[in-house]
Amino acid sequence: MSKLALIFGGSGDIGHATARLLSSNGWKIALASRKEDYTIKELDIEYYKSVDAIDPVQVESVFTELGEVNAVVNCVGSIVLKPAHLTSDKDFTDIINTNLKSAFNVVRASAKNCPRDSSVVLMSSCAASIGLAYHEAISAAKAGVEGLVRSAAATYAQKGIRFNAVAPGLVDTKLSRKITANPQALASSQAMHALSRIGNVEDIASAIHFLINSSWITGEIIKVDGGLSTTKLNSSKVNR
Repeated sequence: MSKLALIFGGSGDIGHATARLLSSNGWKIALASRKEDYTIKELDIEYYKSVDAIDPVQVESVFTELGEVNAVVNCVGSIVLKPAHLTSDKDFTDIINTNLKSAFNVVRASAKNCPRDSSVVLMSSCAASIGLAYHEAISAAKAGVEGLVRSAAATYAQKGIRFNAVAPGLVDTKLSRKITANPQALASSQAMHALSRIGNVEDIASAIHFLINSSWITGEIIKVDGGLSTTKLNSSKVNR
């Protein structure tokens, strides 16, 4: 019998890529998102619902309707690049709600409803572990996600529910188009990554799939960032 994977933020590019990969490996797919765009041509989606993950009641209602969920992925997030002195209170609240509160709501509902040997994967960012200019608010939110993952992993280990996160670098998605559509900004971003390219959605989906299926990994943050957060590039060219 196929297991069921629930993806919040399922209308986004990473959500779509994750759904495709999981489906190709025998998972049934349920999608939840604020946007009612669930067009994935090659997939037969088991369930979809318009949900604001910032609202805990709406998040809980999805689990009530679905029953047993074996894997949960929270792809809800935002990209906001502003220095602290230009970040308004509303900006900060929106960033925290979108990135951290949604994650907390998903963790709480998953912990209450998922059966033993379930997996929950959240989205962090390499900006949580490396100082990047203009990332103060998003870095704070994603650092909170990483702390949430580690604590939840400890709390619910006895229930057999695993909590992990993926921390990407810059990924080519609709959310990042303001950066990737600018040739100069794109070239600068590529140069920051040791592998000289930004990520694609399949890179992130593969890491999510790995964590969902890894029965002896919990409390981990997997960096999928082309070396951005862990390497310092040599300014001189290396012959290859």
